[in-house]
Amino acid sequence: MGSMSIWHWIIVGGVALVLFGGKGKISDLMGDFAKGIKSFKKGMSEDDSTDVSHPAEPPRNIPHQAGSPAEKTPDTHKV
Repeated sequence: MGSMSIWHWIIVGGVALVLFGGKGKISDLMGDFAKGIKSFKKGMSEDDSTDVSHPAEPPRNIPHQAGSPAEKTPDTHKV
């Protein structure tokens, strides 16, 4: 019970073979996942370089509208 038997090692070897073996579907998916991570990192580094060259626009103020719904509701808590 304390150590791993031959059946445990066979199962571990089978799982490793499925995940990292030859031209299987799972290994192709793992390669596509790695390519996605690389392109994400590349995109993030490109975004950082473009932010420095183009300063952000200052925030704009929204004009106050006189007929807002909050002003039209009656005050029901008068004592």
